[in-house]
Amino acid sequence: MANFALVGVAGYIAPRHLKAIADTGNRLVAAYDRFDSVGRLDSFFPDCAFFTEQEQFESYIDRIKGTENQADWLVVCTPNYTHAAFCRYGLKNGMDVICEKPATLHSCEIDELMRIEEETGHKVYNILQLRLHDRISALKKQVDEGPAGRKYNIDLTYITSRGKWYYASWKGDNHKSGGIATNIGVHFYDMLQWIFGPVRENIVHISSFDRVAGRLELEKASVTYFLSINGDCLPPNAVQGEKRTYRTLSIDGEEFEFSQGFTELHTKSYENILNGTGFRISESRNCIRIVEDIRNAVPAGLVGDCHPLALKPLAAHPFGWDDVKY
Repeated sequence: MANFALVGVAGYIAPRHLKAIADTGNRLVAAYDRFDSVGRLDSFFPDCAFFTEQEQFESYIDRIKGTENQADWLVVCTPNYTHAAFCRYGLKNGMDVICEKPATLHSCEIDELMRIEEETGHKVYNILQLRLHDRISALKKQVDEGPAGRKYNIDLTYITSRGKWYYASWKGDNHKSGGIATNIGVHFYDMLQWIFGPVRENIVHISSFDRVAGRLELEKASVTYFLSINGDCLPPNAVQGEKRTYRTLSIDGEEFEFSQGFTELHTKSYENILNGTGFRISESRNCIRIVEDIRNAVPAGLVGDCHPLALKPLAAHPFGWDDVKY
């Protein structure tokens, strides 16, 4: 049985980690979050020490060193812009780390964490659970074993509606979330480059506070994508079904269905990490570089092979901020 500490326990993704720690027969000994709405701990680890001040959490981690409650692992579920700092903290304080995606906002931070791994002998693992999905791993096998030189045409559309609260939160601040491509798209970009190979060209057609569209030329695929958090971008068939999220991935004109089979992927990720076969932070470098380049790109505008939804009229920021890039 290993002992875990978790930062960001009040966040959206934390319950999946709590379940994974419990499912793999381990213990959560300490948790930290600035917010105290953490009743979810009662369902998993009611005896876990909880702190709302980071200094108190870190002091407790120091106090339990050398005892039966010493934390062996640090789990990072905090806002994106804090991931690298907490990973550094975990490594330098004698813990291996499991970090939610994105591992960092900047590719240079991947290099820094890898250097600290070498110095400390501890490791950072990234949750890249789409790679463990049965249909996705089968697709990778099919592509790997397919004809040499074949190029696939891929269309990715992902719209997950968010209200005005989003723009007032850290998620609406590009410096903290990394923008739309990072916050809602990094796992898709990781999946695509994992299956279809490294990036040859990264073209952004339009980038705004609520959407991003462009084209990725990968070694084995040309990907046209549209990501948005604006419900006004939903296609009519989604709205008629009263759905607020729409996701579709088509390969050579045929829809690739992978909407099921997600419930146990975090537990499976933990199983792999604990037996030494998890995804190390070095494996997240490519997807971090993709979203970093998208974030820093000067959009080309609506030229060439644009995604059809990129033609939708741009929205005004709900708070009047003008951060649209063309």
